[in-house]
Amino acid sequence: MLGKFITLEGMDGAGKSTHIPHIIAILQAQGHEVVSTREPGGTPLGERLRELVLHEPMHAETETLLMFAARREHIDCVINPALARGAYVLSDRFTDATYAYQCGAKSVAADKIEMLEKWVQADLQPDVTLLFDVPVEVSVQRLLAARSPDKFERENAEFFTRIRQAYLQRALENPARFRVIDANQPLDEVSKVVEKIILSL
Repeated sequence: MLGKFITLEGMDGAGKSTHIPHIIAILQAQGHEVVSTREPGGTPLGERLRELVLHEPMHAETETLLMFAARREHIDCVINPALARGAYVLSDRFTDATYAYQCGAKSVAADKIEMLEKWVQADLQPDVTLLFDVPVEVSVQRLLAARSPDKFERENAEFFTRIRQAYLQRALENPARFRVIDANQPLDEVSKVVEKIILSL
């Protein structure tokens, strides 16, 4: 029996990664094997490509191609094998992030991303995507208090506005898959919403 593929999305500073341990605990309590992973990354090669994407200046289309190169390895080595044995795969970002960051914020043509998506993923799509949504000013404030920022986190508020708009547009276009979470609430309130969604799967 196939497992389920759950992705977490949102702007930098939206707080999505904070909830991963809680989601893992909920699923494990139900007796599921959980594979927690991330993008870009998830494999040794993917992690090397992650360092390039996050820290090296490059053309936006080069960035997009590297993202999908890492994603192809990720799918082949981690995601598909786990789903095939019935595990739940929990990924911190997936292809929606490419549409938000490279298409929405950096103006890479959507049809180019769609072509790569079909080539690399075939029919693979998340079963559910949790989109952690916060106002741009909240995201920026949180990033100011965070670790040393990568090249994306150093961008200005207009950049994050385009990302947020792209994410919300993706949610509108895929209402059966997306669950939009108001992540500007107290942490325990967001956790309750996340738990309700996970238990409903």
